[in-house]
Amino acid sequence: MKITLILFLTITLISQGYSDSLDFSLARVSDAEIKSLSEALYKLDHNRATASELVIDPQTLISSSQTGSGNDHSSRPLFKQVSSTLLSKPTYKALLNLLDNYRRVTGEAEDVPSQEVQEQDTFLQQTMNTDVGKELYNFLHSKGIYSSQSAFIQDLKMMWFGLYSRSSGKLDSSGFEHIFAERKGVWFPQLNYYSHSFNGPWTTYPDVLGMQFEWDGYFKEVGSALIGSSPEFDLAIYSLCYITRPGQKCYVSLGGKTLGIQTYTWDNSSYGDGKKYIASAYPATP
Repeated sequence: MKITLILFLTITLISQGYSDSLDFSLARVSDAEIKSLSEALYKLDHNRATASELVIDPQTLISSSQTGSGNDHSSRPLFKQVSSTLLSKPTYKALLNLLDNYRRVTGEAEDVPSQEVQEQDTFLQQTMNTDVGKELYNFLHSKGIYSSQSAFIQDLKMMWFGLYSRSSGKLDSSGFEHIFAERKGVWFPQLNYYSHSFNGPWTTYPDVLGMQFEWDGYFKEVGSALIGSSPEFDLAIYSLCYITRPGQKCYVSLGGKTLGIQTYTWDNSSYGDGKKYIASAYPATP
């Protein structure tokens, strides 16, 4: 069943990293530190949705062998209620302002006027000025990965909003568009939800779903999603994993439960001194 309302979901080769080399980040940040920091970020996510602010109806749970069938097992929308109060919070508003900035067709160069650049800056400033954003920066700064908050935010801007080409040599894509505005489905104006094949062990938000759905004529066999976390948490947890474990599965801890985050680098172009744009990031599901 199609969802036509504005919906918010906090819901897809080792390469060079984010200091002098990839090895720098890998060597300086241990797996235990990633888990400890992610747990701290989880506890600091004061803007996550409450059970009354975001109500979902997952409906049919299918087996992994059924995910490719393309059958719609759910007659009702996935989302029953999304609070306008939740969406009016500063980081949510800053995110929503970005989501109409992108062309959905690859091979068509993105036009980025000054207003959209300002919206990118506002989103980064709003998210990084939260307790979640400050905690992430303080940790990376303590590891010598970034020398200042301005350098950190500038790198986030290039990492997430820097344009690269997926088709015909046109600068038509960015990590933010692919992960937040498209593939991760932070924004699904029209989503035909079919079923889910994985529901994380969480009883409160954020939760994780492995979903089957059709969007804009494209059937997704398994699209995993963080649901109910804030924009700043999503940005922080994916950035943490990408900066410290680019192109790998990174294990975080949320409320005492382990979750794998898979990231991918974009290897066909780079920025700065050979740093790689983020190509994809998503919660791994069985």
